Amino acid sequence: MSGMIINIEDISDNYNEERIKEDKQQAAEVTVIRLEGLDCADCAAKLEKRISSMPGVEEASVNYGAAKMKVTHRSPVDDIFRVIENLGYHGRTEGDVQSPAETGSFWTSNKYGISTLMSGAMLLLAIGLQTFEAPIILRNSAFLLAIALGGYLPARAGISMLVNTRELDMNFLMILAAAGAVAIGEFSEGAVVVFLFSLGNALQAHTMDKTRGAIRSLMELAPQEALVRRGAAEKIISVGEIRKGDIIIIRPGERIAMDGKVIKGASAVDQAAITGESIPVDKNSGDHVYAGTLNGYGALEIKVEKLVKDNTIARIISMVEEAQGQKAPSQNFVDRFARWYTPAVIIAAVLVAALPPLLWQEPLKPWFYEALAMLLVACPCALIISTPVSIVSALGSAARQGVLIKGGIHLEQSGQIKVIAFDKTGTLTLGRPEVKGIYPCTDYDENIILSLAAAIESRSEHPLAEAIVSYSQGKQLMMPPVDNFQAVPGKGAYAELEGQRFYVGSLRFLMENNLDINPQIELINSLEDAGNTLMMLADEKKVLGIIALSDSLRANSRESISQLKKLGIQRTVMLSGDNEAVARAISAQAGVDDYRAELLPEDKVQVMKELLARHEKVAMVGDGVNDAPALAISTVGIAMGAAGSDAALETADIALMSDDLSKLAYTIELGRRTVNIIRQNIIFSLVIKAAILLLVIPGWLTLWLAVVGDMGTSLLVTLNGMRLKDTRGRF
Repeated sequence: MSGMIINIEDISDNYNEERIKEDKQQAAEVTVIRLEGLDCADCAAKLEKRISSMPGVEEASVNYGAAKMKVTHRSPVDDIFRVIENLGYHGRTEGDVQSPAETGSFWTSNKYGISTLMSGAMLLLAIGLQTFEAPIILRNSAFLLAIALGGYLPARAGISMLVNTRELDMNFLMILAAAGAVAIGEFSEGAVVVFLFSLGNALQAHTMDKTRGAIRSLMELAPQEALVRRGAAEKIISVGEIRKGDIIIIRPGERIAMDGKVIKGASAVDQAAITGESIPVDKNSGDHVYAGTLNGYGALEIKVEKLVKDNTIARIISMVEEAQGQKAPSQNFVDRFARWYTPAVIIAAVLVAALPPLLWQEPLKPWFYEALAMLLVACPCALIISTPVSIVSALGSAARQGVLIKGGIHLEQSGQIKVIAFDKTGTLTLGRPEVKGIYPCTDYDENIILSLAAAIESRSEHPLAEAIVSYSQGKQLMMPPVDNFQAVPGKGAYAELEGQRFYVGSLRFLMENNLDINPQIELINSLEDAGNTLMMLADEKKVLGIIALSDSLRANSRESISQLKKLGIQRTVMLSGDNEAVARAISAQAGVDDYRAELLPEDKVQVMKELLARHEKVAMVGDGVNDAPALAISTVGIAMGAAGSDAALETADIALMSDDLSKLAYTIELGRRTVNIIRQNIIFSLVIKAAILLLVIPGWLTLWLAVVGDMGTSLLVTLNGMRLKDTRGRF
């Protein structure tokens, strides 16, 4: 060690640099926090801003509609909870056990209820004392007590917000106005202001809680426990303990606890809560069932396929809550406006208090009073809440109808759609071929032709072969034994039946085997023109018969197209990869205005670009997988049958949980109604605010009128938005 000099400071610096480097490299956590007491949209924005500014917090996003916050952080989560508590709210980590919701009356079910009731009682006492001309000190003491009882919670919240965010919120402005009223001797005004404000908060908290109830009702659909068979033992356990592969037993009348597949039993299952279907669906062995659906008459044994956090209800709740957190275009406009509006009104209030006494020697007291009233108008609560409450209500209503909308922007855009393009297979049609007719060409009857063709096709896995075999089994026909089967991919197959060779396949397949189709050419052409796919049966000499197959139109496709036209959709277009004849026939059956045939996925994208260039707002309805490129480029992408498809949920902007095209008209109508209500709310909020502020000019603005105007407007726009909760559509 001789000759070596060790610098302790260098070691310390290097150590600190390494620690800093390690801290930076440490992966940030993402914590989702459920918030209680979040009943003010403006306060939610300030909470988000405060948490975002904390050391160690990379990003914070408050979802006002769902009353939760997503935080990306490196600092301890306890620090975040401490700030939330300081600001007057309560939080718990997503997934923590939640105490049962209070079920008391309106007055006891939210934090403002009791204080409002006590403040109101004291205010009535003070008014009584004033009426009977009690001593002034007694009257004023009663008014002050009414202010203290009703103003305690808002004062605590307002001061916490000011201390923690350096920003004024409505709570602080109200307390400031009430204190100012007391300072100038207007005790009764101050007490009325505080009581009305507290009552407004209680009503707003109650109505927002009811608005969020749509999602809470989804959470309550699935049971928290289930009867599980493991080995020979059966035991009731929590759904959180259930694993993939477990067998759960569902008795008649019980709700299904987990997503899975029926392995034993048969029943009719009411899936209305998930898919919006009004009629129970028959379930047998091999069928899939979803958590939260209601079992009917039979007992079922179900093999669990998904954990509770991944089941259908969990995905629906997650999607709807994420959608509620996404700002619609109208909300972005309101947010930009509010950033300028509040400071502008506060500056105007200062000028109202200062200029008349300074410039025109007006008395200070009345203009100071007017300035206090203006402060109460400064908070843009009604304006800010006008959009999110409508979006939350509409998304909750849609979820109950089996329609998942992945954001306010998609909801608004759905109400502006002018043209809708449909994929054919699996959207307008069922997506599976069915036998439509059997046409003998010799003295063989239909049943013989069908049994011969089905015997050969029973060895094939082609969808057309499966359709023929299924049709034959439905008629309970006997099939002869098959020997020397040989498939020719893309063309057909041949085999020996009772020592004789028979061919089943396309026209080209028969022609390649030197069989003459000219005698049947007229029938062939007419069947193909009607949109059928043909399978030919022949022996080694001649054509014996023709089997016509086609994809069937969904039962409600034509009616759904008609509903859309009644709503004013300008044009409907079908996009298909099938040939011209098939596309033409299906489009005519469905009643669409136009069709495009023989399209590859990239061709559908090109058609969608053309439609967008011509009509601006175009929706695409498809299966969510094959049509992904066209869904992505459309104004609104709508996926069919999303209840069983993860891909559909990921791909589309809107997902129809059941294969029910009639939900399209409902979705368009809901979008339009939502846009109209949002516009009503914004216009109403701005007009009322402007009218209240104009009352300053003649000196008519009072404190109680400012509170009634502000809180009343907030309540009215909330109630107006809540009307969307029960939207069911006119059809």
